[in-house]
Amino acid sequence: MIYYSLLLSKLVYDDFNTRLKWFENGAHSQSLSLKNFMKKTVILFCFLFLISCKTSTPKTYEIGYIETPLGEMYFWLYNETPLHKASFIKLAEQHYWDLLSFNRVIEDFVVQGGCPDTPEGFSNSPYLIEPEFNPEIKHIYGAVGMGRDSNPEKLSAGCQFYIVHDVRGIPRLNQNYTVFGQLFKGLDVLDKIAKLPTDSIDTPLDRISIKIRAFKFTRDELNGLGGNSFLKKMMK
Repeated sequence: MIYYSLLLSKLVYDDFNTRLKWFENGAHSQSLSLKNFMKKTVILFCFLFLISCKTSTPKTYEIGYIETPLGEMYFWLYNETPLHKASFIKLAEQHYWDLLSFNRVIEDFVVQGGCPDTPEGFSNSPYLIEPEFNPEIKHIYGAVGMGRDSNPEKLSAGCQFYIVHDVRGIPRLNQNYTVFGQLFKGLDVLDKIAKLPTDSIDTPLDRISIKIRAFKFTRDELNGLGGNSFLKKMMK
């Protein structure tokens, strides 16, 4: 667009200079009228305006993505929890979780992935995150939160996340664990994972590998994924 703008501007400028020289040399009969010159200029700027409208970049929204052997899940990332959102995107871009799995599965409670829910597991977290509790963001069905150990500051472990499977929600976790996302596509996959047989420490008998990414989608692309009612509320 810049190239064409400069080219057209140069053409108008050259045209003006040419006609100015004609005027100075007495070639009045060959000079365009001021009215025609202004008309040409207006057409030029209208053309540039249309080009700028057509090439404007549509707004995008950052979305979390989890790929598993049982299907895919997409979830909204809350702007109200900027530290957790930034941490998730950073680790997703580093493919941090690609060698990890859903390692704790409790039907009607949560499915948990990332580092194991043990002192040794939490010690592998790349960093801890200050809590970002928001009374409007709750542990409802499909909520995505960050795990933590029993530290009194309620700092989240960057390496661990969970997804709420209880359709009634888990109110007792509100203001205790940070929710940073909400699943809007793939709830059927969440149900499949939650119903898997597990051992005595709630680890699935068959390993559920995970590939996690962060994508940017336009409104139309998000609508194409489904969950329009939730997305409409979030994209006001």
